[in-house]
Amino acid sequence: MAFRRMENAFKETLKTFIIFPLLRTFWVMKTKLSIIVPVLHETEAINPFIEHISRVDEGEDYEVIVVDGSPERNTIDAIKDRDVIKTTSPKGRARQMNTGAAVARGEILLFLHVDTKLPLNAFKKIREVLENSRYVGGAFDLGLDSDRKSLKFIAWTARIRVRLTHIPYGDQAIFIRKDYFDTLGGYRNIPLMEDVELMERIKRLGGKICIIKDPVRSSPRKWLQDGILYTSFRNHIIRILYSLGISPNKLVKLYYKDYYYRS
Repeated sequence: MAFRRMENAFKETLKTFIIFPLLRTFWVMKTKLSIIVPVLHETEAINPFIEHISRVDEGEDYEVIVVDGSPERNTIDAIKDRDVIKTTSPKGRARQMNTGAAVARGEILLFLHVDTKLPLNAFKKIREVLENSRYVGGAFDLGLDSDRKSLKFIAWTARIRVRLTHIPYGDQAIFIRKDYFDTLGGYRNIPLMEDVELMERIKRLGGKICIIKDPVRSSPRKWLQDGILYTSFRNHIIRILYSLGISPNKLVKLYYKDYYYRS
């Protein structure tokens, strides 16, 4: 009996301190990350963005997939890096991200806006989160790339909101296991709130996400172009109307001042 107890204790020690850590290390090293970037008329921003990605986590295994929603293909034609996977789809962030996911070869999908900068070692942090099988995905805390106190306050309130709701937005670099994303059927094909709809669906199905405390730095250009107070008020109104069941097809006209031009 004593020998059997010693044998069982040895097996548990072997699993806890040698086998499991080795398996986790192997998973982190071998799991490929697919970065999916929906774009529309971003010729000036795309190459600096790709250069930024290359500096985030050197030595990590990832691919970049840029999905252009313009029939002119002006953004992907401007890309200098030959390793970037370039494709097109009909305009619409949800459609473009689903198109990118369909060609992705990674086990993890990272949906990233071209005006959002990742923190250092972001890819490693994503892999570390998804080592834990209880999480199906996650996002980063929101930071706005500005020293304005008003915008810092907006980012702070967004971090509080996400802590309470566990519903991150697209500008927080949402990541998710590809097999789980495929099981969900991807993003719903709606012109606005596709990020919120996906997160709410995950929540309803009992999936858990992790919010990484390191913030992304998202461009404040929408706030600066449309006005900080107006943009904040409009965003709150859109969230309330969406929660009341108003169709995203109607809300998109409120979100974009130049909606009819964009259409």
